[in-house]
Amino acid sequence: MNRQHPEIELYINAGDDEQNAAIQEMLNTLELDQVVENTLFAAGITQQVMLTLLITDEEGIRDLNKQYRQQDKPTDVLSFPLLEEPLVKAPADELWTKNDEGEGEKQETIEENRPAFVTPPGVITNLGDVVISWPTVLHQANAAGHAPSYELLYLLAHGVLHLVGYDDQNEAGYQRMVALQRSVLQSVGRKA
Repeated sequence: MNRQHPEIELYINAGDDEQNAAIQEMLNTLELDQVVENTLFAAGITQQVMLTLLITDEEGIRDLNKQYRQQDKPTDVLSFPLLEEPLVKAPADELWTKNDEGEGEKQETIEENRPAFVTPPGVITNLGDVVISWPTVLHQANAAGHAPSYELLYLLAHGVLHLVGYDDQNEAGYQRMVALQRSVLQSVGRKA
């Protein structure tokens, strides 16, 4: 399999300029690209892709969670796939479906009338966006007894798996995602 290096657009909006700079400095020491690349490889994705990663604060992720998932609470990671259907080839009980979005009949009618977007040959596939809550990274890392860097990379792998089609809303998908995330982190020398 030919492995392609993913393109990652990184944005940080987790506090004031000083805190954002400190997070950026920490991220510069991490294997973000390698974790994304290894996650894609573990999922069998070999084409050239790009994604956006936003590290935000609790309020930012709560707002997104409320707007897109109708849950008025912060969470650790959100993924916003741009794909029409899962890119990964896996059993159906491990994948999200178009109707998982819960947007109702009106949205389904709009979707039915809109032609599917097809990425032209030779153009990078934009997988979508991953949003991670920095305060939740710190809290969960502390509760689990491991480094914030491990937690952030674990959530990044989780978000990328969602972008390519995996879903953890049932036991099969959850177990598959956890196994892949752990494997990816071990592949870059990270242990919980």
